[in-house]
Amino acid sequence: MVNFNGPVTAIALKGALAKFSLDFLLSGTAILVYLLVIVAAIAILVFSLALGEPKELKREQKIIVENASDSARTKETKQEETGERFCMLSEIDRNREKYGAKRYEGVVSLEYMCESFRNYAASELKLYYEIEDIRRFIASMGVSRMLILQGMSGTGKTSLAHAFGVFLDNASVVIPVQPVWKERSDLIGYYNEFTKRFNETLLLEKMYEANYSKDMYVTILDEMNIARVEYYFAEFLSLLELPDPNERYLDVVSDKWESDPVQLIDGRIKLPVNMWFIGTANNDDSTFAISDKVYDRAMVLDLDRKSERFAAPRTEKLHVSAEQFEKMVENAIKEYGVSRRNQKRLESFDRYLAQNYHVTFGNRIMKQIRTYIPVYIACGGEELAALDDILSKKVIRKLEAQNPIYFRNSAEELISYMEELFGADAMPICKDHIHRIMRNA
Repeated sequence: MVNFNGPVTAIALKGALAKFSLDFLLSGTAILVYLLVIVAAIAILVFSLALGEPKELKREQKIIVENASDSARTKETKQEETGERFCMLSEIDRNREKYGAKRYEGVVSLEYMCESFRNYAASELKLYYEIEDIRRFIASMGVSRMLILQGMSGTGKTSLAHAFGVFLDNASVVIPVQPVWKERSDLIGYYNEFTKRFNETLLLEKMYEANYSKDMYVTILDEMNIARVEYYFAEFLSLLELPDPNERYLDVVSDKWESDPVQLIDGRIKLPVNMWFIGTANNDDSTFAISDKVYDRAMVLDLDRKSERFAAPRTEKLHVSAEQFEKMVENAIKEYGVSRRNQKRLESFDRYLAQNYHVTFGNRIMKQIRTYIPVYIACGGEELAALDDILSKKVIRKLEAQNPIYFRNSAEELISYMEELFGADAMPICKDHIHRIMRNA
């Protein structure tokens, strides 16, 4: 008789079961089961992704795949094949016809442009902005080729500039500024003496492309003050000051090759008249203060808060050329101008600031004011609101450099003078700016 209740038998039974389990797990049947489970899981995953993947994401992934395929032929390979030191610019030369093939809208107004852009951003991109901010943005583009969008992080600075490019059906170029940037070559690239090739940047390519096109081009210098703007962007600022666009040539290389791109004249590229540079700036401990040299030449837009959502009608993109936009700006200046009353107010305010703070408007600021106000009105805004905005950005800002004690003691008198000159309820942006300087003094 065998005693099945004994401890030795129990141990033997457990061992047999363990051996059976191990044998089964290692058997061909088990491996087949594993494979079937894995295949089923993969099929379920692929099926769920195919169902749940947004169309826009699919399109983006397709573009990424196509771009990855195109980039298989690297720049170095192209250069070796052609013997060109500017392979991407030369490629643009070979495809120049496609950049001038777009059809543009008929006559449109600046007010229509502002409202359409706001509705397009809301309905198609789910980005929401106050109409006043859109007016300031587009009116600023009518004044200068250099804009600064500043404010707290997350208020939509980069999104605004990017959305405008999408709205114009010519995607904006985003250039992430690096902390180590100090000179022009950080933006446009440099000639490599070892390879005898030029390391072209995306900005250089877009500048070259823009000179073949009539489109409005937007270049975003993202976090522009993470490095010193007056260092790496100095030559651009100087060129943008020249009144004749045909004289704005930027040095790229110091010599000339027979194989150089067609539009590279004696190693220089023309700064496109149809390109706007829009810098986003955060004012915190990780960034540099933007100098007066930059602020004086650029138009500034403060985005300090997120706008509320609103229902917007579905809106199509707007195909407007840079030449059309410039014409709209010219017509606005002819039609509106600065009223005689506000011209006298400006002169009185200029004398008051010069006498009490040794601050004056200057010819550059006066020219910007005389352009900004009529363009802002053409965008659907009011003259006094435009004056309030540009005085805050261009004139009141200069009072930040005043002696803190003197400014605190005189600020209330300044506000009283402005209320007497412009009206008790007028100039809220300027008065808020003055109070902010008082608090920080």
